[in-house]
Amino acid sequence: MYIPYGTQSIDESDIQAVVDVLRSDYLTTGPAIAEFEEKTAEAVGAKYAVAIANGTAALHASCFAAGIGKGDEVITTPITFAASANCALYCGAVPVFADIKADTYNIDPAEIEKKITSRTKAIIAVDFTGQPCEMEQIYEIAEKHNLTVIEDAAHALGADYFGKRVGSLSDMTTFSFHPVKHITTGEGGMIVTDQKELYERLKLFRTHGITREEQWMDHSEGAWYYQQIALGYNYRITDIQCALGVSQLKKLDGFVSRRRELAKRYDEAFAPEGRITVPQQQEGCRNSYHLYVIQVPERRRVFDQLRAAGIGVNVHYIPVYKHPYYQKNGYESVCCPNAEAYYAHCISLPLYPALTQKQQDYVIEQVKAAVAASEKKLDNNM
Repeated sequence: MYIPYGTQSIDESDIQAVVDVLRSDYLTTGPAIAEFEEKTAEAVGAKYAVAIANGTAALHASCFAAGIGKGDEVITTPITFAASANCALYCGAVPVFADIKADTYNIDPAEIEKKITSRTKAIIAVDFTGQPCEMEQIYEIAEKHNLTVIEDAAHALGADYFGKRVGSLSDMTTFSFHPVKHITTGEGGMIVTDQKELYERLKLFRTHGITREEQWMDHSEGAWYYQQIALGYNYRITDIQCALGVSQLKKLDGFVSRRRELAKRYDEAFAPEGRITVPQQQEGCRNSYHLYVIQVPERRRVFDQLRAAGIGVNVHYIPVYKHPYYQKNGYESVCCPNAEAYYAHCISLPLYPALTQKQQDYVIEQVKAAVAASEKKLDNNM
């Protein structure tokens, strides 16, 4: 038996949706893309949505739309996938890392404030594990300093912040549809916004910076004519992927509900332990639980024992500035103490809708046994 930390949930309706597109006239740039965009915007409470190749492309496009360029600074968290910082580098900007809060693992608004300079252009707030950041405080800072807020919600589709869906809160919010996320399109991403100007810039960036819309061109030579008016990328997504996305989106509420049930069972199993630190929830937020992360003493021993028991635990994440690329490019002296303390002890446990009670019971049993064994070995070595 092997239990992964995450996996997709695909049923016959998803397969049929893809087959229907394969039998249609459009495999890309067709109607399934617009349908997926419209239904995602509706699901998260946004006016506009732009489907794109993947979550990283969504972040890159958002930086472009925000006008981030050479020499600008973008503040983000170190506890995230590297794409949340790399997207600033792609635009010639400088990622600046603000420490996390020790209890929620999300970026600390007080630390953001400390990092702001005259070159700061944007904040990329990452809703880590599916828990929304403290967006009210972040927006107070952003408004005071005239900053754009890009919310990286790759983990947080279906989450709520004081009764509002994530996706309705920020200048731009990005989602990922990788197979381990809440819904999947294989690979794929989405940016949502309420601002028409940002929406137009996002669409342009997705398709080479090329437009056929006369309102954006300096002249037209006929219906066949187009112009490249910016430097964009081929970040298109296919109708095949979007058809799968539309089908998956219908199941989102059920998927999130099941993730919350599983997270509650983990909480109830581990909270009384004392030796295992469970995630703390921010007041007013409803986590959609892409990940369930615990902290344990002797993480390496516990991790290895769980892997040996057939449990595909993982670690999310190595602080971004610790990666060799960043260390070689000016970040060797960066230290975020809370992030490093968190990284030293964190383990992500299996969490996905198809995880059975029997499988979860086995995970719980093995986690407790591994923690007890690691502590016994530590005591014997003292």
